Amino acid sequence: MTIPQDQPGDEQLRWKNASSGQDTCVDVAHTLEAVRDSKNPDGPILRASRDAMLAMMRSLRD
Repeated sequence: MTIPQDQPGDEQLRWKNASSGQDTCVDVAHTLEAVRDSKNPDGPILRASRDAMLAMMRSLRD
């Protein structure tokens, strides 16, 4: 996983908000290949493959 800034195409990412209801929100890119802190949308973006992100989400859910 990498945390690069300002990648080509970032301006075209569409974000969905995900929250546990306890002030721990993240934005997830529509491609499921990027995550960012919803309270700091101009901050770093965590990137990984779609498969890696889905595996992470499954492990957090379980």
